[in-house]
Amino acid sequence: MTLSTFTPTQAAELAVVIRSGVVESRHIGSAVVLDPNGAPVMRLGAPEVPVFTRSSLKPLQAIAAMSLGAQLTGPAAALATASHKSEAGHVEVVSSMLDSADLRVGDLQCPSAHPADGAFRRQLQDRLRAAGDAETDPRSPLYFNCSGKHTAFLMAARAIGADTETYLSPDHPVQTQVAEVVESFASETPAAVGVDGCGAPVFALSLVGLARAIGRVVRMGSADGQEWSGYESEARTLMDAVFADPWAIEGHGRPNTTVIERLGVFAKGGAEGVIVMATKSGYSVALKCLDGSSRATGLVALTLLDRAGAFDSAVDGAFDGVERDGGAASAEEPAATIAAITDPVTGGTDSEGRTSVVGRLALGEDVAEISERKRD
Repeated sequence: MTLSTFTPTQAAELAVVIRSGVVESRHIGSAVVLDPNGAPVMRLGAPEVPVFTRSSLKPLQAIAAMSLGAQLTGPAAALATASHKSEAGHVEVVSSMLDSADLRVGDLQCPSAHPADGAFRRQLQDRLRAAGDAETDPRSPLYFNCSGKHTAFLMAARAIGADTETYLSPDHPVQTQVAEVVESFASETPAAVGVDGCGAPVFALSLVGLARAIGRVVRMGSADGQEWSGYESEARTLMDAVFADPWAIEGHGRPNTTVIERLGVFAKGGAEGVIVMATKSGYSVALKCLDGSSRATGLVALTLLDRAGAFDSAVDGAFDGVERDGGAASAEEPAATIAAITDPVTGGTDSEGRTSVVGRLALGEDVAEISERKRD
């Protein structure tokens, strides 16, 4: 029997697209919010059904690489868990990571890609033209959004003296360590192992398991006696890095980076409509849009955290000393952040040639209902 994600009949309505006063599209999916003790406080759809975690898994992959000896701190640690947009700064850090372990770009086994950052891509094109190169279209595995994670895998392989040519094989020592870390933090045996878009093994976990795992990574501190407490040093180093350099996790002005910068909340989206967020005070949320779209994920995830009370309690300021997370600068900050990361629905231009806004992305009926019940 073929394993499957949850079905439309199991899903909840997470968000709707309203254009010119008409509901044009509906995003259905599943979601769960866990409190600081790991207990579900909100659930929508079927969050117990396994889904491929995609790039939301990256913190656990980074921790595994670090636990094997990959020397990662600061921006390099953040790049190990990033889905970067290949800004000049991202590429510079990944290049330095490769150099530090005597590795080459050719060792990377992620696909070749153009830099997603337009400014950096144009800069590279100008250099190639100035040099008289016939080919002025820059592509490289270095520019792929997972190049930092792949470099961390290679650094870990070098650290333990393992083969670097087979580092993506599920039975390679680096990947078996990833599997151990995933199971330890999620307290769940993955339902399946697949191949991610970058070529690395990716695990199918329930949304509950994903939220539990990343919540533990971000909160780390009261883990004594737990199976996953053995990775506390790596988790703290990783989160110190992410909160110190949010630009590294995705890119300046990008949604995940914006959430981390403005709210002090860890955010990590993945392909096919998956996202996970976690606060330093211990709340976590994981969701998947069944249609694979990420358009509504930030809106829904932050709304559920807000309605669950994740921003109401005092913050310990463990990472940056800024009163965000559970004590946002103002009660309006979560809403302002949602607005900053949510694209409007547009259509045509106005009399001055500017793009007109003709609609909006709104909460789906099921999210609105569960939110209202929580407020009551």
